[in-house]
Amino acid sequence: CPLMYGQPLDKVVVAGQSVTLPCVIVGYRGMVQWTKDGLALGGERDLPGWARYSLLGDPASGEHSLVIESAELGDDAVYECQATQAGLRSHRAKLTVLVPPSDPIVEGGPVVRLKAHTPHNLTCRASGAKPAAEITWYRDGEVMHSAIYSKSLMEDGKRETAVSLLPMVPEDRDSGRTYTCRVLNPAAPAGRQTSVTINVQHPPSVTLSVQPQTVMEGAKVLFICSASANPEITGYRWSKGGIPISEANGDSLEVTVDHSYFTDPVSCEVSNSVGSTNVSTLVDVQFGPRLLSEPKPLTVDTGMDAAFTCAWTGNPPLTLAWTKQGSSVVLSNGNTLQLKAVTQEDAGTYTCKAIVPRIGVAERDVTLTVNGPPIITADATQQAVKHSKGKLECLVGSSPPPDKIMWTFGDMNLSSGSSGRFSVQTVNSDRGVVSSLILSETLAQDFQMRYNCTAWNRFGTGTVLVTLKEQGGISSTAIVSSAKLIAPFLHIQTTCALATIIYTYLISTLIVQFRDVRVLRLLFSDQYSTFS
Repeated sequence: CPLMYGQPLDKVVVAGQSVTLPCVIVGYRGMVQWTKDGLALGGERDLPGWARYSLLGDPASGEHSLVIESAELGDDAVYECQATQAGLRSHRAKLTVLVPPSDPIVEGGPVVRLKAHTPHNLTCRASGAKPAAEITWYRDGEVMHSAIYSKSLMEDGKRETAVSLLPMVPEDRDSGRTYTCRVLNPAAPAGRQTSVTINVQHPPSVTLSVQPQTVMEGAKVLFICSASANPEITGYRWSKGGIPISEANGDSLEVTVDHSYFTDPVSCEVSNSVGSTNVSTLVDVQFGPRLLSEPKPLTVDTGMDAAFTCAWTGNPPLTLAWTKQGSSVVLSNGNTLQLKAVTQEDAGTYTCKAIVPRIGVAERDVTLTVNGPPIITADATQQAVKHSKGKLECLVGSSPPPDKIMWTFGDMNLSSGSSGRFSVQTVNSDRGVVSSLILSETLAQDFQMRYNCTAWNRFGTGTVLVTLKEQGGISSTAIVSSAKLIAPFLHIQTTCALATIIYTYLISTLIVQFRDVRVLRLLFSDQYSTFS
């Protein structure tokens, strides 16, 4: 019965060293193979395709040890010896390959030039190690304990890069000192190190002031740039908001300020042979509201949320107030006005007002349109003169515009065109869509009916009821009486032409107001002889 006598165990080697993983199988003459991370290496003793791999020992004695020459990082894996025909497998053995770190690199070396009094991190980097290198800093041979250590996995997923940052604020006394970065790991226990020398230099030290500090927009101010340096100052450069001021080249600058000096800093950059120092300052310019972000009109459906945003700037700090046109109620004091689950009543014009105390006020209007069912307005009672032309109107002022408007009265439905004495006209106006039901001649029964104006859009319907009331006018009896009073005088000292004009006027008035044939007959029978 075959027996796995010698089995491989976990091993740790340094890259470049050779390693042997034992495997002895007693009482077995079949094929033996090794696997690496589950991949079969083959059944031949010389393992073709694996130049540094071979099987060691006498196969007749059951010796099938795996030899790996000059171990590399790629050999870092789990290995297993298998007697395939006997179904035997060895213990899985983990081969760990250690890799020493590369020589440490200190950024900026071998001479690190630093600005005095400017915080800096000396950075040492050790790459390609497995496991990650430990890093220790020394200053003139003295261990520094304030370093910040970190490590990260490299792309191969096995080696690591270690980084150590040594925070420092260089002073004059640090110039000429030696800082050493020493790295080590189990593959390089003796360690490796790199040293650098610190060279502390002095760019100009600059102070920038402005006189006066607080001014109204349009006033003059003086900027003064005071500097000291070693070596001596070689030049001044002025800029505002990052844009150079070409005409300024000395240690002072006089300007007339506007609102931009409140947000765009004025900078003075002073240089010497070592470097330059740039110092900036703002002016406390007081100015009225200036719009930064215009509110955008919105169209939303009923039930949705709506939000308007407007941004202002001003100095002293401004106050914002949102109101709706027609109301003095403040809805918000922030840049954003939030309206939750809007209704059609929320539609309208909103005002974003900015107030800078003692300086000024400004505002912007923005419109909210709320899509919903048609909203119809009309006078509940409308008037017309009997036997004359009449008109009923309704206004559909909602969004979106109506797809259809229909008048319903008696047994008639009319949305456009004409039917008998009735016709419908539709006109777009700045308030919405006006629908008019026109009666070419009003009759008594028209004043007894109820008229329904109904509109449809994709959100639903709206409707309103209107009644037609007879409008008061001059009665036929009054007109006849007037005619009888005037008629006798028409022939006295009056030409036939003038009499005819007056008589025609009376007749036309009767026709327009009453269309009463009986009245006309009465006039003709009683008074026509007067005009003869």
